[in-house]
Amino acid sequence: IMTLYLRGTTKLLTQLRYCTRKAHLPTVTKLHSVLQTTPVAQATRTWCSVNIIPKVTHQRLFHVSATRMEQVTVNCPPFAESITSGDIVWEKAVGDSVQIDETVAEIATDKTTIPVSSPLSGVVEALLVEDGATVTPGTALFKINSEGGEPAPAPSKEEAPAAASPAQTEAAATTPTPIPDTLPASPPVPSTPISSTKVSEVKVTPAATLSSSAAVGSRSEHRVKMNRMRLRIAQRLKDSQNTAAMLTTFNEVDMTNIMAMRNKHKDAFLKKHGVKLSFMSAFIKASAYALNAQPVVNAVIDDSSNQIIYRDYVDISIAVSTSKGLVVPVIRSCEAMNYLEIEQEMTSLAQKARDNKLTVEDMDGGTFTISNGGVFGSMFGTPIINPPQSSILGMHGIIDRPIAVNGEVKIRPMMYIALTYDHRLIDGREAVTFLRKIKEGVEDPGIFLVGM
Repeated sequence: IMTLYLRGTTKLLTQLRYCTRKAHLPTVTKLHSVLQTTPVAQATRTWCSVNIIPKVTHQRLFHVSATRMEQVTVNCPPFAESITSGDIVWEKAVGDSVQIDETVAEIATDKTTIPVSSPLSGVVEALLVEDGATVTPGTALFKINSEGGEPAPAPSKEEAPAAASPAQTEAAATTPTPIPDTLPASPPVPSTPISSTKVSEVKVTPAATLSSSAAVGSRSEHRVKMNRMRLRIAQRLKDSQNTAAMLTTFNEVDMTNIMAMRNKHKDAFLKKHGVKLSFMSAFIKASAYALNAQPVVNAVIDDSSNQIIYRDYVDISIAVSTSKGLVVPVIRSCEAMNYLEIEQEMTSLAQKARDNKLTVEDMDGGTFTISNGGVFGSMFGTPIINPPQSSILGMHGIIDRPIAVNGEVKIRPMMYIALTYDHRLIDGREAVTFLRKIKEGVEDPGIFLVGM
């Protein structure tokens, strides 16, 4: 109802029955008294948006516009400043029932995926844009019936759009003038939905589920549009190759001590703190230690001014592979964190990634990247720099191998580590010394306690 008031609808004073939550009643009562003495447009501009709408619900209210009491049209929400458009992927179809805050669609941008949730419980009446279409903030996306009634049937392609009913004509004639500037204007909504075809019926069929009638050894092929995130990743990685003078150096880490420490404390750590103790926190802590010892590895070239920017902080990006592409959430100020704080931050970011709730802010910045190919079984590899950074650490699988220990051959759990760096800025001496610092920090975590 607050949204409808903000849109300037004067007939809503009779619809207070929708405000059943006690927490809303004082606010609605107060607004009711204001609207008795103040024009609706003036109240929404100068009073309602400041004194009634809490900041936490500001975005959700402002991208929903009401068309009638039992139906709302949901618009594309605002993006981050650096994002102007995205491709929509429908999760629901016409006729599907949805609960409040349930995801109806996702908007894939070149940096992240933005979920579009239902503002209320009801039935999806119409999808106003086609699956895969490009949308911008404010674009009308879908209609939902809050009464839970039957969705409006979609006309066939041969039928002309139906004429507006008298009730619709009267409602259009009494619609107040939209509030300028202070609220984002909703684009015009088509009188009929684009399609009532279910999303599952138009999605590209994976190769693994092609018709069983196809001949064995078929040489058929199919095409799938690259999503915006994959396109952006491809562009950035190629730019990295074209810009940086990349060189990779290697070392190996004996994981015996860190594995023994983890096995000894992991159960108590999990019981006390509620998060698991992983090897990644040891490498993040060791990387922060090594970056402080070799600050040039944490620096970057500013090509516009031919200057080197040295950072006095360590923000480490963690490369995470998802079904939609590679994302790099950032753990900030790692130099001041202990194992517990690192694990807690990683757990929080991992949960966001699983729920597709990572924001641009979660991935913005970063002075150094760690990529762990070992989780997929990689034994050896050369990572590629994540621009505009100057270096990246590649972790690999832990493999029992024979090595020489004090003149004797021992079987030890070993990991190869690789540092790819921009040779325009970082010399081989700094790169090799940096890797040795990481090796020391992982093989003997106690050096952090004595400040070595």
